[in-house]
Amino acid sequence: MKKSLFVIVIIWMTSHILYAQNTMKLWTGEIPFSTGVIGEEVITDQGHVRNIQDPTITVYLPDKEKATGAAVVICPGGGYWILAIKHEGHDIAKWFNEIGVAGIVVKNRLPTSENITDNSEVAMTDAQRAVRMVRYNAAEWGIDSAKIGIMGFSAGGHLASTVGTHYDLGMADSPDPIQKISCRPDFMILMYPVITMSEDFMHVGSMKNLLGENPTEEQMIRFSNEKQVTGDTPPTILIHANDDKGVPVANSIVFYEALQVHGVPAELHIFNSGGHGFGLGRKDGTSHNMWPDNVSAWMKDMVFDK
Repeated sequence: MKKSLFVIVIIWMTSHILYAQNTMKLWTGEIPFSTGVIGEEVITDQGHVRNIQDPTITVYLPDKEKATGAAVVICPGGGYWILAIKHEGHDIAKWFNEIGVAGIVVKNRLPTSENITDNSEVAMTDAQRAVRMVRYNAAEWGIDSAKIGIMGFSAGGHLASTVGTHYDLGMADSPDPIQKISCRPDFMILMYPVITMSEDFMHVGSMKNLLGENPTEEQMIRFSNEKQVTGDTPPTILIHANDDKGVPVANSIVFYEALQVHGVPAELHIFNSGGHGFGLGRKDGTSHNMWPDNVSAWMKDMVFDK
């Protein structure tokens, strides 16, 4: 009995160390674009979260023996209404730890959260802050400040590509030392992403949640991220399934084409099947389950060996 208990404790300790995590508030003091009234967060039966009021990051660091120095800020999807934070957040961070990468899960506020003063800016501001915080803490966390990427799923892919095309290099006049840090990701991993807000293949639900029922043309162009690509946009890998009925694969294609036009290193994987929202994969033997290997190989080429 004692031996069995000892084995259980060792297994628990090993698991605990492998996926050691630390949750931190994104903002201390005044939260941008908030009325300051903190409401109640909602957790659904599926483990999704919505009505986020006080955004956080959860930091998963790999074992030091495995660590590559790379980190990925992870933006879960959910149509800018909820965050599918388990299978498109925490599960992904744990997988990154297995390949020696720090995974940082963002629980950002959403335009549908209560007490928000600017629906279109709030998620981007939180995700930018997450990148800044990782770079600010890089030395302490064993991270190379030049190997910090961003990843997003579905609407989280829109958020990640927004950070990658609307970044700044730090706000020099800010009294907050974290805000002085660049929020430019060094690379992007976009999973079945929402990209456009202005084409006929846009995801209507994400567009309406982010920009409202009657967005201006200026808003639609600003948040159509294929139109915001420049030569300084970070290198990107895109993963999508051809049979995605939620977010048409054309979203990834137009972003890839924009990256090509501007000479940005890019890789696009379109799998025949997989549908939408497959996270780490459906374990059904079809080709979309290979994407973690594709991303790992791409990161070795573009990130680890740099």
